[in-house]
Amino acid sequence: MSEIAIGKRRVFENKELALLFLPLIFEQFLGFLVGMSDSIMVSFAGESAVSGVSLVDFLMAVLISVFAALATGGSVIAGQYLGKKEENDARSAANQLVWFTGTFAAVVMALLYIFRVPIISGLFGSIAPEVYNSAMTYLMIVGASIPFLAVYSSAAGIFRTTGNSRLPMNIMLSMNLVNVAGNAIMVYGLGLGTVGVAVPTLVSRIGAALIIVYFAMKKDFTLRMERTIRHRFDRAMIRRILSIGIPYGLENGIFFFGRLIILSLVSTFGTAAIAANAVSGTIVMFQVLPGIAIGLGMTAVISRCIGSGDYDSARYYTRKIIALIYAAHVLSTIAVIAILPVILRIYSLSPEATILTTRIVWSHGIMMMLIWPLAYTFPVVFRAAGDARFPMTVSIFAMFLCRIALAYILAVNFNMGLYGTWVAMFMDWIVKALLFIYRYLSGRWMSFSTI
Repeated sequence: MSEIAIGKRRVFENKELALLFLPLIFEQFLGFLVGMSDSIMVSFAGESAVSGVSLVDFLMAVLISVFAALATGGSVIAGQYLGKKEENDARSAANQLVWFTGTFAAVVMALLYIFRVPIISGLFGSIAPEVYNSAMTYLMIVGASIPFLAVYSSAAGIFRTTGNSRLPMNIMLSMNLVNVAGNAIMVYGLGLGTVGVAVPTLVSRIGAALIIVYFAMKKDFTLRMERTIRHRFDRAMIRRILSIGIPYGLENGIFFFGRLIILSLVSTFGTAAIAANAVSGTIVMFQVLPGIAIGLGMTAVISRCIGSGDYDSARYYTRKIIALIYAAHVLSTIAVIAILPVILRIYSLSPEATILTTRIVWSHGIMMMLIWPLAYTFPVVFRAAGDARFPMTVSIFAMFLCRIALAYILAVNFNMGLYGTWVAMFMDWIVKALLFIYRYLSGRWMSFSTI
């Protein structure tokens, strides 16, 4: 990766941006694709297995988002130190991140096992006994992967900070293949049901963590981890990491809370609406995939610029990357809409659900091409600069005002049903985009200091 340059020379060349972003896009695409194939294979184990696994996977998604937030905090701090050319401090930030998230995740795992019964019952209410048993079986096995998920997420963030997104991509490719093959053998071949789904997931997550830690300990790695089992926590460094990680984690947590409320609303609209919402949610992720992936790499770019004090480059790359996301979203939306009829035939939805899904996917694609990059790219810039509380505050405000309150008003009061909940989400994007543009143009995000 290029060193921070002097004067008008830029931090990253186009080739380096491509080497950073393309593997991330492929990794995200692979993750979504494997998730779809997993859901198909799980269905072979029966409806109770599908329901139980999906409930626990939702809980795991919440934890993954928290670990991703902590990884972002560590990546920002390490990236700023690299931009400042203080490699020892950058290495310290990377080590503190991995050890802290691993320890925190181990505590979470222990609490999850101890309080598993009230957690499952409290989150998902009264569920059928067979679904409860499947969920508990899956949780008991997959729960052991929580510390490994946290370590992998942190270490992957560290590699991306140095511009190396190819290694995490290759690791995930290998482990996803292990996961899919394991599911196929244990579910189809051995008929192990929920256990057959859980064990390959656990093995693949452990493998991913061990492999990436092995590479992170290599001496030629800029942010190499210490080869020791004795670690001393640096409270000052951890506070810096958490100054970014906690607001972002709260933001993610509120998102999942809002999602639960909206799902409960959607469940009152009937089977067709529930099916259309689920299928639409899966399909539109492929539309937005490039923006999500590029946003992960953008943290490394902007944090390096901020660390060097080169705010002109930070603004330059913000404009450039937003333009890139717009272009990528046009391509992804056209591709998804082009194959939408084929996808809908695979799902075999009812005519009503098919019409609803088509309307939602088209609307999402149009609004995403117009608004999404402004609503979700500027927060990456703010966090990379140390301004993490503002995007958190705006996101929580927009969640309750638009995604929840407006969803009920449009869906119920204006009889828009399921489609009203999606319109409320689009309004959430617009509100956030306007506030984030104002914040960016004001320049206040440049007044923060984290190192």
